[in-house]
Parts: sequence; C-alpha cells; structure tokens
Amino acid sequence: MSDPGTTPLRHSPLHARHEALGATFAPFGGWEMPVQYAGDEGAGKGARGKGGVVAEHTATREAVGLFDVSHLGKVRISGPGAVAFVDRCLTNDLTRIVPGKAQYTLCCAADGGVVDDLILYLVGDDEVFAVPNAANSAGVGKLLAAVAPDGITVSDEHDAHVVLAVQGPASAQVLTEAGVLPRDLGDDDLDYMAFVDVAWNGQAVRLCRTGYTGEHGYELIAPADGAEVLWDALAAVVAEAGGRAAGLGARDTLRTEAGLPLHGQDLGPEITPNQARCGFAVGWKKAEFWGREALLAERETGPRRRAWGLRATGRGIPRSHMPVTYGGSTVGETTSGTFSPTLKTGIALALLDTAAGLSEGDVVSIDVRGRPLECEVVSPPFVPSHVR
Repeated sequence: MSDPGTTPLRHSPLHARHEALGATFAPFGGWEMPVQYAGDEGAGKGARGKGGVVAEHTATREAVGLFDVSHLGKVRISGPGAVAFVDRCLTNDLTRIVPGKAQYTLCCAADGGVVDDLILYLVGDDEVFAVPNAANSAGVGKLLAAVAPDGITVSDEHDAHVVLAVQGPASAQVLTEAGVLPRDLGDDDLDYMAFVDVAWNGQAVRLCRTGYTGEHGYELIAPADGAEVLWDALAAVVAEAGGRAAGLGARDTLRTEAGLPLHGQDLGPEITPNQARCGFAVGWKKAEFWGREALLAERETGPRRRAWGLRATGRGIPRSHMPVTYGGSTVGETTSGTFSPTLKTGIALALLDTAAGLSEGDVVSIDVRGRPLECEVVSPPFVPSHVR
C-alpha cells in the first residue's frame, strides 16, 4: 500500500503480463516497471539457464529481447507551423529530416542544462510526435504548451499508447513472423531512425528503427487498448527465436555498454550537451533554440568537464557518483556504472575535468566504497554497435 502522502506509482497496461512472468519491479520515473524476470518463464527456446539481468542482456545481444518501455512519454504537437515551432524550442535541426524520419534532440534550459532528451517523430508538416523520458514527460509538454502560438496544440498522450522495444539480431525476423513488419517492406527497406505506420490486428502501430541497446532493433508505439494481444504475439515469436522478455536492468547494462546517456545521470540540469558529448544533437547554425546562447559560449571557451568511458582493469563494479582520481587529485566522478556482461568487467561513464588533460589510454582510479579500482580511460561505446 502506498504512503498516504505519496503519489501512487503508475503501472504499464502490461503489468499483469509482467507479474505472470515473475518480474521483480522497481520505481522508475513515477512508474513501477519490471527490472528483471525470474526463472525460465521469460525465456525462449534455446535460451540458456535461469532468468535475470545477465541472461536477458545476453539474449538481446545474441538473439532478441522484448522490452516494455511504456513509461516513456508520448506528446503530440500539431497544427499549422508545428514543425517550425518545435524547431525553435529544441536543440536539433528538424530541417535535416523529412516526414517518416525520427530525430534525437534535447530540451535545454536557458543556462544550457538538459531538461530532457527525447526522440521526435516527424509525422508531417503540421505534426510532430515526441517521446520524452517518463519523469520529464509532463514537464516537457508544459514547457512547449506555455509558449505554443495560437493554432498549435500540445497534447499529453501518455496513457493512450504503449511503447515496446524489440532489440537484437533476430528482431526483424520476430517482427516479420509476428506480422508487424510487412514482408513486402523488408528489414533493409527501413533505415535507422526511419519509421512507418502499419496496421496490425486492426490497429495502427508506429514501427521505428530505433532503440537503446546498441543492437539492431525496433520500437513500437501502439494503442494501450489491446496491448496485451500485441505483447503475447511478439512474446511467442521471441520465444521461438531463442529470446527473452527483458526488463529495465538489462536495458541499463545494454545502453551503458553502448555508451548511451541516461537523463538524470549522464545528462541533466547540471550537465550540458557539450559536457556530455551530445553536440551532434545541437543545430549550431540555427538562429533559435532554448539555451542557444549559453551553449555557444561554452562551446567557444570549451567545457570545464567532458564525458569519458572508464573500463576497469581490476575486480570491482563502479556505480554512479563515485570519485575519480588521477595523480592523487580528484578529477571527476562517475555518472553511470555497472558490470558489463559482454566484457565481464566493470565499466562506467564519467565526467572528467578537462583541465586534467586526460586522454584515451590513461589510467585513473575510482573510489569504490573506500577501495581504489583502476580503470582505463576509453571512448565509448565499450561494445561495438550493431545498429545499421
């Protein structure tokens, strides 16, 4: 039972399916979401051993993983001039893409801090569909709505849709056999960050070549009504392909291996795109976007700290907010850290002071609960990306 003074955690429309698979749940961005699944209930034919984060991570790397990420936000911006309006607010340059393409972008504050990072789907000249992070979805929507000109509507559609991710080398096979990826379209016909609206079981499903794992994969935005039918259909084919249902624990280890930032850790109000090496998501030549002046000034002088990867050379598992030292001086701290199931060692993302002059190959030390752990400075990703 929730504390009377707290807001109850929200549940995915697929919560009952996760319970049936023996999921362990944890709060995430105001939602109670599956972290991992118990035993072999979430495993497919050919999957080895019991469940858990490592098994789900490995299944995604070697076959396919099925993730429920319905906690992610869903915001529709529509009306005459909607595309130009969004382009004036968020960092990336929407003129670089055409309808049917998606784009990674940032919502920044005036001081350059990152309010959120999100994916935009360019539906048409008068419609953009945004997928922010769970905890920031309402905030991003309110920021846009507060400055939207007459005729442009910003609609929170968080409860209207589920978001499922099918990730891994067998992802296209799974979606084709489940009837979601049309056979006449084919995997090679849908480029990375491209999307198509398809009909499945009488409902519209938005199928996009995106993901957060570093693997070839897809994300599906589908109506919440009927989501269990879609989940069941995908889960059955995933099982036949030797894959598993996978929780947010495996999603975190996969994205860290891929060097992908998590808002609230590697990005945030105190961490700018320049510091996080996310300048690729900024349209530097645009005349207007939130935080433009601050980011241009920081870019000109150079950020005081910069994101790096750290790969442990000894035994130990880094976590976030652990001090990093070099030559006896503190030079930064970790922002994300975990055990890499693929590399069989600890890895971390960290913000390191640029004044320290660190470069790839240098050896630093992380304070892991009072014990030093030596790590090599590397450029992410830690594991080669298979996104194509």
